[in-house]
Amino acid sequence: MPKIIIVGGGIAGLAAAVHLKAGAKAHDKTVDVLVLERNQRIGGKILTEKIGDYLVEGGPDSFLPEKVWTVNLARHLGLEPEMLPSNDKFKGTFIYSRKRLHSLPEGVMLMVPTSFWPMAKSSLISWPGKLRMGMEMFMPRRRERGDESLASFVTRRLGRECLEKIAEPLVAGIHTSNPDNMSVLATFPRFVQMEQKSGSLIRGMVDAMKSRPHATLSGPPPKPGQARMTYFMSFKKGMETLPQACADAIGKDSIRLGAVVKSIEPKGKGYVVILDSGEKLDADHVMFASSAYDSAEMIKNFDPGLASQLRAIQWSSSGTVTLAFKRNDVSVPLKGFGFIIPRVENRRINATTYSSIKWSYRAPDDMVMVRVFVGGGHHEELVHELDDAGIISMALEELDTVLGLKADAQFSKVYRWFNGMPKYTVGHLDRMFLLDRKVAEHPGIHLIGCSYKGIGIGDCVHEAQIAAEKILKA
Repeated sequence: MPKIIIVGGGIAGLAAAVHLKAGAKAHDKTVDVLVLERNQRIGGKILTEKIGDYLVEGGPDSFLPEKVWTVNLARHLGLEPEMLPSNDKFKGTFIYSRKRLHSLPEGVMLMVPTSFWPMAKSSLISWPGKLRMGMEMFMPRRRERGDESLASFVTRRLGRECLEKIAEPLVAGIHTSNPDNMSVLATFPRFVQMEQKSGSLIRGMVDAMKSRPHATLSGPPPKPGQARMTYFMSFKKGMETLPQACADAIGKDSIRLGAVVKSIEPKGKGYVVILDSGEKLDADHVMFASSAYDSAEMIKNFDPGLASQLRAIQWSSSGTVTLAFKRNDVSVPLKGFGFIIPRVENRRINATTYSSIKWSYRAPDDMVMVRVFVGGGHHEELVHELDDAGIISMALEELDTVLGLKADAQFSKVYRWFNGMPKYTVGHLDRMFLLDRKVAEHPGIHLIGCSYKGIGIGDCVHEAQIAAEKILKA
């Protein structure tokens, strides 16, 4: 019976454990799986707290059902009745520019316009900027091979104004990174493929929309017992429902909390995992579901070169501020699900989500709860320098400037994620190629999680399942 130790109890490690146990059972095999989590809770950056009458998300507030691996995992765990669609009657994205909020034009897919009239009528982009975006259809393909920054790619295809007012704020909310050094191949490979295949992002996106199934996520009614799908999905009791269900499926005996791994050493055909306590655990396979820089510390003794490559991945820090106001005190309209702010506006916050409007079951009916995002793409120093009172005060000041919201907060909660998000900088795929070759020198070592091949929950689940399947086949 192979012994598999998973270092890290975030969603990648938990999904790997679930897949290992389910896969072994399906093939009448047995595996010995142990998840080691250094903290006293599982879930990693998926953190939900019930505080009084408020359901507060410290990390991601949703997953994308388009990346079906999360949906499949949730269904495997019996969470179909708990899946929660967003309140799409309120949906919409607004962008703060020139001291007011502008609606993101309909038909803009990330940064690519697919409809003429909504863009023509938009107050967000100037007429020269609109013309430059329209000229994208006539721009030549890039002849050079290899990676380039997202900023270079978008400016070359759609113009500087599209980068600054649409692309940068939209992707900053996803990647908490700077487009000036963000790898377009690692973050938006589909756009590169569209340019090479169709010669135009606009043509490529329009063709893709025509060829996709007519039924949308929110289209036909769900089958009996199935949840209605919207672009964003969550769970009635918050995102932590998913890792908790994983833990229940894995079993308490297969998870150890407060287990800090000091190092990993080869031992025969396997490995020995050494804890800070001095305890040593033998394993045939070790899956690193920890951050790349933590994994580097564990590996450095037996492969300094691999550790060096892991340290080459850069990280950013970010924070969220959840605030609740009496509904009667909110005299300004809150349109859509929230707003995003381009870096060129030089504000101290990046975005705000109207949590209790976007989702049900988050706050009492007479309250409005919002979540403000700080750091990441810009003004990252605020996450480190301001205390909780300072960051709350700053968020309230920014909401006043952007929205004209002058209400007093009745509730507040700050979360900080220091070095919590990897930056896929230019050359990331080349680094991953070299990293994969280096890892291949150590059969039984597996790297999973957001550090490598996708930062979203769905990507983490998918890569974890691929690694787990490789172990099962071995």
